[in-house]
Amino acid sequence: MLAGGKGANQAVAASRAGGHVSFIGRLGRDDLGERALSGLVKEGIDIKGVSRDESEPSGVALILVSAVGENSIAVSSGANARLTPKHIALAAEVFSQASVVLLQLEIPLASVRTAARMASEAGAQVILNPAPAMKLPSGLLRKVSILTPNESEAEALTGISVTNAASAARAARRLHDQGVKTVVITLGSRGAYVSSDSMSELVSGYPVKAIDTTGAGDVFNGALAVALTEGLELRQAVRFANAAAARSVTRRGAQASAPTRSAIFRLIAPRKRGLVRR
Repeated sequence: MLAGGKGANQAVAASRAGGHVSFIGRLGRDDLGERALSGLVKEGIDIKGVSRDESEPSGVALILVSAVGENSIAVSSGANARLTPKHIALAAEVFSQASVVLLQLEIPLASVRTAARMASEAGAQVILNPAPAMKLPSGLLRKVSILTPNESEAEALTGISVTNAASAARAARRLHDQGVKTVVITLGSRGAYVSSDSMSELVSGYPVKAIDTTGAGDVFNGALAVALTEGLELRQAVRFANAAAARSVTRRGAQASAPTRSAIFRLIAPRKRGLVRR
């Protein structure tokens, strides 16, 4: 039994990558909730935005991992489904201090929309990891600075089967047409296809032996947020995120697999680093 949850995974990944992280979420008042909260505190994450639900248990997931490291996940949302727009609004101070707000879809869509609006109004970049995959309203997509689907999520959003860089480019163009400013489609070991006003290219990944891909997308997003917060241009930020995700698949678990900043740099070397080692 290991700590998880997409939002918490992203928060832990960002903190280990060197970010200053505040987390907004909802947990049950149960043992799993206590463990989750304690884990976030140990990672140095600000938890003032975490509330507790008196009737719903903490969310849990059952994860099956194949012999080649691919996973299939069944989720019981629990208290995650009770994180309402009101709870998001109560965390206004967190948004006012943020340079990047990182979102995902294991909470109600109305709450995601509220968070994106508040982040946009506060002048923060909005990164949305559209997982679990679902159709998204254009009003939300127009608030997103960077959308980071994987292949299956990109297909769910566009109807285009993404199998390589060329099909990723077609899917990215359709997402731009829906109002998304920058699209980063993660392609597993191949890296990530990046499409923005200034670039359209595949940013290569890092070859590793994958043991468990659980949480790799969350790690990618957490590291990407940190790199952008530190002022890296998009290509270099994606390279940093690719390295973090590659490191994560060499270990089992979700939060447990998130690499430290120094571990990310060890994989990036001897490539140009761009970020400053701490």
